Amino acid sequence: MSARAGLGATPGRAGKLPPNVNRILYVKNLPYKITSEEMYEIFGKFGAIRQIRVGSTPETRGTAFVVYEDIFDAKNACENLSGFNVNNRYLAIMYYQCTKAYKRMDTEKAREKLEKMKSQYNLGGDLEKEKDKLLATPLRTPARQ
Repeated sequence: MSARAGLGATPGRAGKLPPNVNRILYVKNLPYKITSEEMYEIFGKFGAIRQIRVGSTPETRGTAFVVYEDIFDAKNACENLSGFNVNNRYLAIMYYQCTKAYKRMDTEKAREKLEKMKSQYNLGGDLEKEKDKLLATPLRTPARQ
């Protein structure tokens, strides 16, 4: 019988994984000039990598997504590389959480829809400004006779 035939034959692979563990790692605090080749060199030591996406826009510089072929390789890389020093920067590595990203997208879509409705019906929308405007307007009282 081969070693692969039994369950949990590979050390460290038996047992359940926490629900937030997945094959996609989100890496922050990278040096801005890091290349994909350097990323493969650092993260490839922990297993086969399917894809690496290094942030290139001003908003995404210093971040990357690393997608492993195997979830256990991703877990091992996350555990071993969190806090790893690369060019005097300590990496912050976490598992990508798609539900948070979708919630953020839903919030942005709702905000866009709200802004569209405001402009369509000619509504202000900034409650603080509206409140200040109402408080600054003197109240008119009917003249008594």
